Amino acid sequence: MKVLGIDPGTATTGWAVLEESKGKVDPIAFGHISTSPKNSVSDRLKEVADDLADIIEKYKPQEAAIEDIFFFKNQKTAVKVSQSRGAMLLTLENKRVRIFSYTPLQVKQALTGYGRAEKKQIQIMVKNILKLKSIPKPDDTADAIAIALCHLNSRKINNLK
Repeated sequence: MKVLGIDPGTATTGWAVLEESKGKVDPIAFGHISTSPKNSVSDRLKEVADDLADIIEKYKPQEAAIEDIFFFKNQKTAVKVSQSRGAMLLTLENKRVRIFSYTPLQVKQALTGYGRAEKKQIQIMVKNILKLKSIPKPDDTADAIAIALCHLNSRKINNLK
């Protein structure tokens, strides 16, 4: 099972492709998509969608786990991230990838057993679970890996087919 984890954003979107086989999880690829604030919102959304489509074509994940937007202190940021997330959902749907959403609380709970874990704790768990030499950078990339790991754990618990 290949899973694409996505931490949505407009300026930076983290992504990760993990593969689980016989109970072992391997990182296939991970990184981030960055857009320039000099570009229009529509150009930035298109860039994120196009890059995501390329990632899907290259790695062929069967499922995608994307962070759900549930609370932002800054309404302007929430709108921009929501637009970006919408472009990603449409891209995933068009590419026929099954979509699952997780809140930050669910991701933290899945990785640390504590829904209020600090970002650093999540990053350390990502590094340790996948036996990486260092914590993936930027933070959005580590978050995308955490989201994919959360989904793989949830699949087991929910016995998804």
